This record gives sequence, structure tokens and C-alpha cells, in this order.
Amino acid sequence: MNSMLSQVRALAPGMVTSPQQAKARTAIIDIGSNSVRLVVYDGPRRIPFILFNEKVMAGLGASLGKTGRIEAEAMERGLRAAARFAHLCREMEVQEVRCVATAAVRDAENGDEFIRRARAMGLEVELLTGGQEAIAAAHGVLSGIPGADGIVGDLGGGSLELARIRDGAVHETVSLPLGVLRLPQIRAKGPAVLERLVRKMLAKAGWDAPADLPFYLVGGSWRALARFDMELTQFPLPVVHQYEMPATRAEQLTRIVSHVDKARFKDIPQITGSRVPTLPDAAALLSVMVRQLKSSRLIVSAYGLREGLLFGDLPPDIRAHDPLLVAAEAEGEAQARFTGHGDMIERWIAPLFQDDVAPWRRIRRAACLLADVGWRANPDFRSERGVEIALHSNWVGIDAVERAMLAQALHSNFGGGLSTPPGIERLAPPEALRRATLWGLAIRLGQRLSGGVEGPLLASSLEMEGNILTLRLRGVDADLFGEAVERRQRQLAQAMGVKHRLA
Repeated sequence: MNSMLSQVRALAPGMVTSPQQAKARTAIIDIGSNSVRLVVYDGPRRIPFILFNEKVMAGLGASLGKTGRIEAEAMERGLRAAARFAHLCREMEVQEVRCVATAAVRDAENGDEFIRRARAMGLEVELLTGGQEAIAAAHGVLSGIPGADGIVGDLGGGSLELARIRDGAVHETVSLPLGVLRLPQIRAKGPAVLERLVRKMLAKAGWDAPADLPFYLVGGSWRALARFDMELTQFPLPVVHQYEMPATRAEQLTRIVSHVDKARFKDIPQITGSRVPTLPDAAALLSVMVRQLKSSRLIVSAYGLREGLLFGDLPPDIRAHDPLLVAAEAEGEAQARFTGHGDMIERWIAPLFQDDVAPWRRIRRAACLLADVGWRANPDFRSERGVEIALHSNWVGIDAVERAMLAQALHSNFGGGLSTPPGIERLAPPEALRRATLWGLAIRLGQRLSGGVEGPLLASSLEMEGNILTLRLRGVDADLFGEAVERRQRQLAQAMGVKHRLA
């Protein structure tokens, strides 16, 4: 589970500055059928942080179905956005800029004009094929949801890409001209036309993926639809990544969206006004895809084409790193008082939790890596700080249940004790939260004993001997055991339902 940061820890104490990132600052300019977007990345190669993110709804593909061309106004809007983004990349000293274009530029009669004019301003536009677009979207899902096994559907303005993913790899792919900007014309021909067209397109493409698989939703319109569902169900966690819905929900949302006043959507902050008109068509296509693919459930991915392009460039050993743990380690190292603190705490408390299943072990490790992120906060609000970091940070590779466990562990570590933060109980079962509480109390004990440095942790151990929680210290280090340490050991023992002692 060690990430790249772990490999340089031994050198860190002697360094004046932090180790250089493994890769220079990068950016992607994504020229889509609906929007033109710039994202600038920095940080660990496996899971880089977003330094800057801006989009312009250029609508390059808005008239593609009628005229086959990019309209002049859309062309100018898209090129102005690209010029601004190229200038920003120079000002931000971005080392590597990758500019890609998808369905609208690919299919338009005058798409080559857009590429030529962009090249004149210094941008080399890489025109992705439908297959390359599908692979990139699938890589994005694999980057953000390691172990994903199912079918990826990336709904853009000009096309829908499907990809079968399993065992960390991309298999069958297909690109269909079914973007949200094309759907109104198709649906206007009759209520059953879209279903027949999709069935025909899949058959013609030879699509033969097995049924009863999860369908991973990529693309702004489907994410907006999921956010609307979160609003309807009053889901307590406003994080769309890995949000799950039953497959039957697609048909229900199609009916609901068609009858909801557009003003209702505008009251949801996470849904931009430009997405609202696409929701009925996006919902209708989702219903059709669920029926045609016989999907088992729906899982939203906030990661898509751009993240997939970055992931696809990584060597296999870097791809294999756990994105949650890499990000938690980077965040923990940035905010902790002492280098390598999370690793030490994790090893110190591990003997108490040897029966944790593998998914729980990684969340426990993430909690340890983040064990010192609250020390700068006001003492009265440290537990709230821990909950905020766990629930609302831009983690991937973690679902709602696991976020709740991470939040509970940090809450207890930062002084929340046995209490549960409001709303957390709706996300995870009681036994999971109880286990996370014990992690937090054990981390808290280690923090108090050690003062945050490694010496006392190396000179001590924590273990269960029968029904006794035993803290072992060398004789020369016995004076580390003070009243505060005894109090925290007693609190942990009581929560575990055992006795405690110092050896």
C-alpha cells in the first residue's frame, strides 16, 4: 500500500525542501461538443490535484445534426476559449499541455478549420477517434474507481462512448452518434425511435457484452441527473463520485424530469443552468441504455476522459498505486507536524485490528495518514475539521460507506470520542462506525503517547493479551506514561469492552 511518497521518506529529514514531484505541472485542454475546458494538474502522478479548472460552453456541436458544421459563432467562442487557456498555461508555467478534440471537431465538415486556427495560436490539437475517446473515458473510471468491473458510458455533446472494463483493463469499445446535442432531433420523431435506433446501432457495432453488469456513468449531463436524484432522495453526502442508484431508477428519473419545472433544477447549486435543457434527453437515453444493456445498477464516476488521458500515460507500477492512499498520504504529509507520522501510527495500532477485512484496512490506513491534519484548527473544532476532510475532500477510490468510516475515525481521533457526527449514521451501518471509532481512539492514544514523533512509538507497542489492552514500554521510557496517556488508554479499553494495563 506504500505510495511513491513512502519511498522518499528516508531522505526527507535531511532535505531543505520537499522532494520534487515525480512529474511537472500538466494541463489538458478538452475541446468537446458542448464545452471547451482547461484543467491544470499538480501533485502526485497517480492522483494529481486540480490546480485550476475552467470551462466555456461553446456549443461546437449544437448545429451538427442539422447542418453538419460548427456554426461561426460557436467556432469563435471555442477558439477564444482555447486562446485564453493556452495563455493561462504559459502564465502558470505548465510544462506539458495536451489539447484534445472529440466528436464535434471530428465529425464537422469544417472541423479542420478549427484545428488549423488553433494551431496558428500555438495549440497542437489531437483529434481523438471514437475508440480513443472510449478508451480514455474507461481509463478515467479505472483511475477513480480501482477494481471497477462493468460497462462505462460516457455521454458527451456529440457522441456516446461505451467500454467494457474488467481486471483493470479496457476491452470492447464502441462510439455512437448519440450525444445530448443530437438527441432532441431523434426523440422528436416519436417515443420509440430512440430505443429502436440504439438497438440497431449496438447490433451493427457487434456489441456483445454480458448482461447484469454495473453501468458507470460519465459525462456532465448524467452527473447532473445523479445530482438531481441526490436532491430528491435527500442523500446526506453531496459527493457525486461513486454515487449509486438502482438500475430501475433510470426509468423513474425519466418520468420525473419530464414533469419538473426547470426552475427546480436551477435551485440545485451543483447543476449549472447550461445542463438543465439536456436532462430530459440524458434521462431518456439512460433508460434506453439500461434496458438494452440489462444493467444491474448505476454508478457515477466524476473521472472521465481527461483523467483517463493522464492515467493512460502512466507506467503500470504507478497505475497500480491506490489513489485514495496516495492522496491521503500527500495531504497528511503536507499538513502533519512530523514526516512519516501516519505510517508510524498505522503500524503501531495494527496489532489491535488484525481481523479487519481488506477494504477496512485501507480505510484505517487512510485515517492514520490523515491523523495529524487537524492540529492547526481551533481545539474546539478539530473533530469537525476531521469530518470535513473525510467527507468533502476530493478523494476517489472511496464510496459513501467508506467516507463515513473515515469521518468517524478522524472525528474520534480529534476528540469526538464515542459520539457520531450528525448524518453519518445514514451512510454506514453501526458495526462499521463502531470499528472506525476504535481506530480513532487508538490513533488518539498513539498521538498522545508519542507527541507526534517516532521515538516513543518505536519504543512501545500496543497489543491485546486475552481481554487486556496492554501498552508496553521499555523501562528507560516508562516516564512517557503520564495521566493523559493513561486516560486515553482507558477510554480505548472501555470502548473495546476490555481491561487495560501498562507493562
